[in-house]
Amino acid sequence: MRKSRLIAGIVALAALVAVASVLASGASAQKQQPQQKKLTFGFVVHVLGNPFIQQIIDGAMAAGRDLGVTVKVAGPNNGDANVMLKDIQDFFGSGAAGVATSCQSESLVKPLNQLIAAGKPVATFNITCHDLNAPYVGERSVNSGRILGGLIGQKLGGQRATGKVVTGTCFPGVPVLVNRGKGVVQGLKKAAPRLTVKGPFDVKVAQTDNFAHWQQLYAANHDSKAFIGLCAPDVTSLGKLNSQIGDKLVAGGYDTTSANLAAIKNGHAYVTLGQNPFVQGYLPILMMYDAVTKHAKLGKGFVESGTEIVDAGGATEPYDLGHISFKQVESLAGSPSKTAAYYGRLFKGPNAPLKNWRKAMEPLANEGK
Repeated sequence: MRKSRLIAGIVALAALVAVASVLASGASAQKQQPQQKKLTFGFVVHVLGNPFIQQIIDGAMAAGRDLGVTVKVAGPNNGDANVMLKDIQDFFGSGAAGVATSCQSESLVKPLNQLIAAGKPVATFNITCHDLNAPYVGERSVNSGRILGGLIGQKLGGQRATGKVVTGTCFPGVPVLVNRGKGVVQGLKKAAPRLTVKGPFDVKVAQTDNFAHWQQLYAANHDSKAFIGLCAPDVTSLGKLNSQIGDKLVAGGYDTTSANLAAIKNGHAYVTLGQNPFVQGYLPILMMYDAVTKHAKLGKGFVESGTEIVDAGGATEPYDLGHISFKQVESLAGSPSKTAAYYGRLFKGPNAPLKNWRKAMEPLANEGK
């Protein structure tokens, strides 16, 4: 009896030792197995602090939340490409899985192409360089200019219109802005061929400088019928200028910042074209995420972000999103969360047009058509 109890005790003890050994080895394996690190992507902009650029950043942050990755933002406040390059290199140096950037200067092309050749995921937005071997997300720039020029020409009287139109740009020589300017001239010529176009003149990007330059242009061209800006600060500045001169100008330009919309709402500007900044921020993060997690190929190409046409009556949205009221446009401009809910439909659901962005990719040359 004692012998059988002794044997049973030994067996039980051996079982306990075996279980403890298994648990210990499992815990040890758990300690040895590293936790999967959360992906981090860099996002480099050319003008930090600009309200329009912030809308792009908001789109990138929304992508980060949806995809469960960290998005870190950097960039200069004045378009300095040297600062942008350092920020890009610093992000990769600190272990970023990829970096999205605007290509503000051709000086960025060679170092970025070297990073791409070394296997680093790079995507671009808002401003493109055509020799860069990376995907680009932005508007169809010449065509957006045609739309804007056509709208202004019709507002001035169409085929009967005569007089002078002045145009301004914040970054002379930047390809997408050059393309916009070309499109504006084409649109004006078609809608109102008797108008004369002057510019584009350099009106700078900082809001105070921008306003001062438009004031100077008006002093030198006070007989003009319309002023057209090619950059984000212009509609705000032109609205302020127009309010001071009795709304003598037909004013138009780009982007749906709250201040630009206020100029239209108050009757001091006629039209502004949005370029869907949410898409320009969201899609580059999605592209790089797919490259890292699904081995999607990131090559040279173009995905259109779309053109939004906004006047006091509301906005006509791209990608079959329809027409929305001006009040709703204001609401979206003032709320990143509402913007994410509205434009997020382009990326979510079985029929979302940009979810499989590779199918939407076009040759980069199409950006300028």
